[in-house]
Amino acid sequence: MEENQREDKDNAQTDSSDFTSEDEGTDDYRRGGYHAVRVGDTFKTARYVVQSKLGWGHFSTVWLAWDTHNSRYVALKVQKSAQHYTEAAMDEITILKQIADGDPDDKMCVVKLLDHFKHSGPNGQHVCMVFEYLGDNLLKLIKYSDYRGMPLHMVKEICYYVLVGLDYLHRQLSIIHTDLKPENILLLSTIDPSKDARKSGVPLVLPSSRDKSLFECGSPRGVKTANGDFMKSQKKKIRRKAKRAAKGCAEKEASEESELEPNTPRTPESTNDSKSKAGDLQIHATTHATEGQMSSLDGVKDNHQENQSHKKGSRSARKMLLQSVDLKCKLVDFGNACWTYKQFTSDIQTRQYRCPEVLLGSKYSTSADLWSFACICFELATGDVLFDPHSGDNFDRDEVLA
Repeated sequence: MEENQREDKDNAQTDSSDFTSEDEGTDDYRRGGYHAVRVGDTFKTARYVVQSKLGWGHFSTVWLAWDTHNSRYVALKVQKSAQHYTEAAMDEITILKQIADGDPDDKMCVVKLLDHFKHSGPNGQHVCMVFEYLGDNLLKLIKYSDYRGMPLHMVKEICYYVLVGLDYLHRQLSIIHTDLKPENILLLSTIDPSKDARKSGVPLVLPSSRDKSLFECGSPRGVKTANGDFMKSQKKKIRRKAKRAAKGCAEKEASEESELEPNTPRTPESTNDSKSKAGDLQIHATTHATEGQMSSLDGVKDNHQENQSHKKGSRSARKMLLQSVDLKCKLVDFGNACWTYKQFTSDIQTRQYRCPEVLLGSKYSTSADLWSFACICFELATGDVLFDPHSGDNFDRDEVLA
């Protein structure tokens, strides 16, 4: 089973200044492993165009992509290609299709699988899954509270949506999530609206040559942005931002492309046309990761945001954003899910949220998810994990928790 990132290193969504542990590394970019993805790459006959990195896990990497058929952002999950990863992906797809078929009105607070297909690359054939694009996860929400806990009325509202999802899975589908934790519960939007690709006005990378995929910071010629056509005032505002960003853009592109494609060094492309007028400045869609999506981590560190977080008033700004956040959320990541009548392993759940029956090696059922849910409730209300065992010389962490 895939252990929680928090057990042996900082968490997948951490804001730590040490980002060396927050990428998947290069070792698994080999036959049977990850597929090397770059911004601008296309999937399924150019239907999906990669915009930025959202995150990674032991089984896959996850990318923000643009669906050219439906003109919307989606989350693209690209599985490792080895046979056992492919089999795990197909089991996940079976569960996700059952979830989607039983919820045509999208009211059950569970993530929607929109599409799936196979993609061939140098490292093998990769199963790809396309999900609706969501926002930050609950761990990010806990961080915005400075680990001091949130007001109980907010906790109760979140719990309502989680329980709607669990009730649907347990009673109607007999599905056990088996890995419920704050990272696997996503808000429908980002806590900070400026970090939401649907609202930020970031220009799109479309399926064409690299140079032609550079767009004006206003509405691309003949193409609508994610928000539709920009008004003149919006164009001016975005162009001003583009001018300010232009100086450091090339350096950022170099580091970001290196992060996105560990195996193949790339020469950074120019981020602006030297022949363009100032008002016609062109920039790439940002490759900065959108925090929190699909249990993800930042692929690239945003130095500007890091510096801003240390300025006075950042805590009050976070508090204001926390007060205005939309708490609607959905359950995600069914890579380890199973049915009550068909279970794949006895080794389930991330340790801090692991139920007693699993610790003791006994049979488990839907109540395992409810134990994890109760641990999450405590964490939302207090900012602390309820169980955080540490191993010693003569005992392991499971024994402490038991």
